[in-house]
Amino acid sequence: MATRAPSPRRAKGETLHDGFLRHANFRWLKIAGLLCLLVIASYLMIDITPRHNGGSWYGYMLGTIGVGLILWLTLLGLRKRAMTRGRWSLKAWTSAHVYLGLSLIVIGTLHTGFQLGWNVHTLAYVLMMLVILSGLFGIIVYATLPTALSNNRAEMTQVQMLEAIRAIDRQLHDAAQPLPQAHASLVRLSLDDDPFGGSLIARLSGRYPRCATAAAQAALRHWTGDHPDTGEEPLERIDALLERKQAMLARLRRHLRLKALLEVWLYVHVPATFALLAALTAHIVSVFFYW
Repeated sequence: MATRAPSPRRAKGETLHDGFLRHANFRWLKIAGLLCLLVIASYLMIDITPRHNGGSWYGYMLGTIGVGLILWLTLLGLRKRAMTRGRWSLKAWTSAHVYLGLSLIVIGTLHTGFQLGWNVHTLAYVLMMLVILSGLFGIIVYATLPTALSNNRAEMTQVQMLEAIRAIDRQLHDAAQPLPQAHASLVRLSLDDDPFGGSLIARLSGRYPRCATAAAQAALRHWTGDHPDTGEEPLERIDALLERKQAMLARLRRHLRLKALLEVWLYVHVPATFALLAALTAHIVSVFFYW
């Protein structure tokens, strides 16, 4: 029995959903790998007297290739403004950006001839490696976190999560009306709790030691533990509402943490790229000045 070929629609859908790392059956990984092999082979076969260095003709050739790649790689930010398909779609461009960017580790290192020192040339090399390493972190983040982000949301948007917290706050406000002043003030602490509050470290770590909602619930439970015979129904209801609010806050804060991890690497990658361009300009100018 002959097997039926996949429908064109399905094949197209699989292509569109193919990740940028696997784009076109790892086309750009193969191109970058071949480029690295050619550079390594030529480095080993070409004899430079007294030894390989950035100032030799071979070093200039690798430096020219490296500078060309760096300038082209910086154009990805402009390319993102245009969403197109085909050979130079955004996915293809991103795939080339990743793999050709990684090839700079080989090209840039062999360009130096392993001759490093305390100068602007080494600064450019260090900044290049910083840009590459931050980019690697971004690749790992984009390969792993979107699934976790989707699972945590559980088909809820950020706006819906906020609205759920506000709905619980309205119930807490109503339930706190008959409470004495001391207990009502604890509930007000939770009502004033900013879901977006906390430092960048707190957002990235997902830990909020000064969470007013957790403090209010702990204080109320401590009081009811010392007075087990009071049997106040409003306190039990408020405790249940605070429990629900903490669960929703935990989900929202996990959402914010994952979003922050998706974005924070750019605060290193982008400034380091501009610093690299500046150091690279100084490197090139100084080389031609002394040359």
